[in-house]
Amino acid sequence: MTTKLRNIAIIAHVDHGKTTLVDVLLRQSGQFRENQHVAERVMDSNDLEKERGITILAKVTSLMWKDTRINIVDTPGHADFGGEVERILSMVDGVVILVDAAEGALPQTKFVSGKALKMGLKPIVVINKVDRPDARPDEVHEEVFDLFVALEATDQQLDFPILYASGRQGWASKTLGGEQKDLAPLFDLICEYVPEPKVEENKPFSMLVTMIESNPYLGRVCTGRITSGSVKMNMPLKSLGTDSSAVENFRATKILAFRGIDREPLDEAFAGDIISLAGMTETTVTNTICDVAVSEALYSVPIDPPTISMSFAVNNGPFAGTEGTKVTSRMIRDRLFKEAESNVAMKVKDGQTSDTFEVFGRGELQMSVLIETMRREGFELLIGRPRVLYKTDEVSGERLEPFEEVVIDVDQEHSGTVVQKMAIRKGEMMSMAPSGAGKVKMTFIAPTRGLIGYHGEFLTDTRGTGIINRLFHGYGPFKGNVEGRRVGVLLAMGTGEATEYDLWKLEERGIIMVLPGTKVYEGMIVGEHNRDNDLPVNILRGKKLTNVRASGSDESTKLIPPRILTLEQSITFINDDELVEVTPKTLRLRKAILDPNARKRTEKMAEAG
Repeated sequence: MTTKLRNIAIIAHVDHGKTTLVDVLLRQSGQFRENQHVAERVMDSNDLEKERGITILAKVTSLMWKDTRINIVDTPGHADFGGEVERILSMVDGVVILVDAAEGALPQTKFVSGKALKMGLKPIVVINKVDRPDARPDEVHEEVFDLFVALEATDQQLDFPILYASGRQGWASKTLGGEQKDLAPLFDLICEYVPEPKVEENKPFSMLVTMIESNPYLGRVCTGRITSGSVKMNMPLKSLGTDSSAVENFRATKILAFRGIDREPLDEAFAGDIISLAGMTETTVTNTICDVAVSEALYSVPIDPPTISMSFAVNNGPFAGTEGTKVTSRMIRDRLFKEAESNVAMKVKDGQTSDTFEVFGRGELQMSVLIETMRREGFELLIGRPRVLYKTDEVSGERLEPFEEVVIDVDQEHSGTVVQKMAIRKGEMMSMAPSGAGKVKMTFIAPTRGLIGYHGEFLTDTRGTGIINRLFHGYGPFKGNVEGRRVGVLLAMGTGEATEYDLWKLEERGIIMVLPGTKVYEGMIVGEHNRDNDLPVNILRGKKLTNVRASGSDESTKLIPPRILTLEQSITFINDDELVEVTPKTLRLRKAILDPNARKRTEKMAEAG
C-alpha cells in the first residue's frame, strides 16, 4: 500500500463533544466540498442518536491528512453500550481520550479508558471545551493522570501527550495560551504518536469481525480490521468460531472501505485497513473471516456478561392491535433474535410461555433504546420490570449480585437528601468532596437492584440540577431486601375515555398520569396513589348535568398538569406485578392481571405460600 495508515478510536463521556470534534476533523481534512451541506453531528446517523444527543452504535469514518489515511472509530460514551466498545478497541492502535475542561474525567470515560489501557493502547489526551467560562484545564489534566494511575497504566502510557482544544470552534493547541487556528496539531500528533498497524502482509488473509449489520441489498455485512494478507473480490473465504471450528464457506461478493462518511467498493483490500465484507450468511461478531488455508481463529476479547433481564411479551390488552402493525409472537421473536445477533452485549431466550421472551442486557438505557426502536418499527409489546441477574460464588456458595459505582454531582443543599436516599437503597459512600461553585461530588458503590427507578426520584430531589453517572463495578455479596416503590397506584375500573371532571376530583388522592380524553381500560394505571395501597377509581362518569344555573353553583375545573412518564421512567416506575404496554403511538401502564377478582385470588395464593 502506498499510503500510510493509522487506526484510532475516540473515547469520551456522553456530551463531551466527541461527535462534534469528528465533524470538524472531517471538514478540515477536506472530506466535504465547500458547498456541500452536511448535517450537524454527521456521525450520529441513527434517529435516536440525533434526538438524545448520544452515540449508541460504534461507527467508522476515514480521512486523509497529507500522505496518511486515518481511520477513526467513534465509540459510544455510555457504559450500557459497552459491548460495542470492547470489540471496537481490537481494531485500533491508539486512542484519543476527550475530556471536558469543566467536568473532568467521568465514569464512562473511565470505563472505556480502562479497557483501552488494559489492551496496551497508547492514549492521546485532548482537554476539550477550554473556552467554557468554568473551565479548569490544569486540574482536569491532574485528574486524568490520577485516573490513569488508578487504572494501572504503564509508565509509557502515563507519559501521554496532551492538547487543549475547542471542538466547536475547530482548534487545538499544545499549550493553553497557544495558537488557536485549526486542528492540525491533533492530526500531526496522531500521525507521529500512534503506531502503524501491526500486520503480516505475507501471510494468508485473516480478519476478526467486530461489527455486523444487515443490508437490504448485500445481506449480512461484517466489519473488521485486516490482520494479515489481502482480500480480492470473489475470493473463496471461510469463517471460524472462537474455538477455530468451521462456521461457513463463502465468496467475497463485496469489499467496502470507509472513505469519509461513505463506503466505497474496492477490488482489493490490504492488511491494516478497516473494511466491510459481504457474502456470508452465518458469520457473526467474534468470528474470524480468513483464507481457506487458515485453520486457527484470531483471539477476540471476551465480552462482559449482561447484568439485568426484562420480559418482552405479546400485547394482550383490550386495545391490542389497534395501533401497531407487528403484533404476533413470531414477529417479536424474529426481531429480538436478530438484535441479539448484531448486539453481542445482549442475549435473548424464549420465556415460560410461547408469547413471552427474556432479554438480557447491560442496563435500562440499552433496553429502552431497543424498545423505542421496536415501537418505531410498528411493534406492540408488553414490558416487565427490569430484574438483576444473580450469581453464586463457586467457593462459598454465597449469592452474589451486580454492583455499580455511582458518581453524583449536586448542590450542597441537596446532598443530605441524596445521602439518605442512597443509604435506603443500600449504597455505600466511598468519597465526598467539594467540586466548586457550591457543588459536592460524591461516589457510592450500590447494588444495581437499588438503583432501578432511582433516576427520576433523584431529579425530583435535586430540583433537576443534579448529575448522576453510573458504571458497572462488579459482583459482590447480596445486600438483603431493598425497598421498592413506597406508594400504590390508582387503577381504572372500566373501559372508556377519562373525563376532566373525574380526574379533577381525583387530584386529592394522588398524582394523575393521564390526560382528559385518554382511552383507558380496567386494570390500567391512571395515577400514583398517595398511600401504599392500590385504589380502583372511576374516571368515566363525567359531571351530572342539571337545569339549575344559580350563581356560584358551577364548579370550574382547573387540572394540575398530569405527570406523563417517558419510556425509561415507565420501565422503572412499575412493580413486579405491573407491565408497560408499548405501542407506536402510546405508552400505557397496567397490572399484569387486569381482572381485579383474579388479581385478589393470585395475591391470596401468594400469601398462602
